[in-house]
Amino acid sequence: MQQANTKERIILGIDPGTAVMGYGLVKETGPKIELIALGVVKMEKLDDHMLKLQRIFEKTVALIDNYHPDCLAIEAPFYGKNIQVMLKLGRAQGVAIAAALSRNLDITEYAPRKIKQSITGNGNATKEQVAAMLQSLLKFKETPDFLDATDGLAVAVCHSFQRMSTSTGSSSKSGGGSKKSYSGWDTFVKDNAKRVV
Repeated sequence: MQQANTKERIILGIDPGTAVMGYGLVKETGPKIELIALGVVKMEKLDDHMLKLQRIFEKTVALIDNYHPDCLAIEAPFYGKNIQVMLKLGRAQGVAIAAALSRNLDITEYAPRKIKQSITGNGNATKEQVAAMLQSLLKFKETPDFLDATDGLAVAVCHSFQRMSTSTGSSSKSGGGSKKSYSGWDTFVKDNAKRVV
C-alpha cells in the first residue's frame, strides 16, 4: 500500500531516431522504479523524411496522452562523422521535444555517455550491457526489437536516478553529459532568445 507522503512520477524516455525510435516508461514511487511499457516506433518503410518526423510527433503525443507521464527524458544526438545523419537525428529529437512541449511536459536531455554511466557505471558500455542491466533492475523478459526499446527505457531510468541522487544529498554532476530542462515554451524561448525569431 502506498504511503500518503510518497510521491509518484511517470517518466517517458525516448531515444530518437529516423529509422526506429525507442521509448520506455517507468513509474517512480519514492525510491522504487517499475516498468510500465517499452517499445519502438518503426519508420523504415517511410521514404519521406518529413513523414518520419510527422510519425515521431504523432507517436510521442499518443504516448503522452495514453500514459500521462510527468516528464520526458530524451537522449541528445551524438556527435558522429556524418553531418547529414546528425542533422536528421537532431530533427527527430526536436520533433519529439516539440510534441512534449505541446503537452506542457518538463523535458530533460541527456548525453548518451551520461545515460550509459548512470545505468551501468561505465560511460562506454555497449547497448547489450545497458539492456542486461535494465532487465536485471526492472525484472522484465520481453524483448520487442530489444536494443532500440531498451535505449529509450535507459533514458527514463537515468532521469529517475538523477533525482534520487540529488534527493539523497549526493552531488549530481553530469559527467561528460549535458542536462538541460524546460518546463514549457516560455522557458525555452526565454533561455534561447537568440535562436527564436
